[in-house]
Amino acid sequence: MKVPFYVGKPVAGAPYTPAIQSNGLIFVSGQIPISPETGRLIEGEFVEEVEQCLQNLKRVIEASGSSMEQVVKVIVYLRDMELFSQMNEVYRNHFGEVKPARTCVGVSALPLNAWIEIEAIAEAGS
Repeated sequence: MKVPFYVGKPVAGAPYTPAIQSNGLIFVSGQIPISPETGRLIEGEFVEEVEQCLQNLKRVIEASGSSMEQVVKVIVYLRDMELFSQMNEVYRNHFGEVKPARTCVGVSALPLNAWIEIEAIAEAGS
């Protein structure tokens, strides 16, 4: 059985769910650097965008009853692979001692012209 999780209200008309629990795992949709207060992309440096993506990811994971320490797989999408090392500097501070498996993919475009999007799979909370 699939169980959807939302943080706040579902995005009106969005054809996806922020997170789905299935077979003991939480599948979190890609998170871009949208401010939960304004519903708009944040304005700032790239490292601030990475931080916002990870905070959004954490918010959805925790709403599902899991935690960042239970994340087993992450996929990062970057519009510019030259930003890889800057992304890593922020990313390394957001997971437990054992980091999740990760893939980083360079892409030509992301929703709302964001520079980064991050999705994850976590073990469901116990």
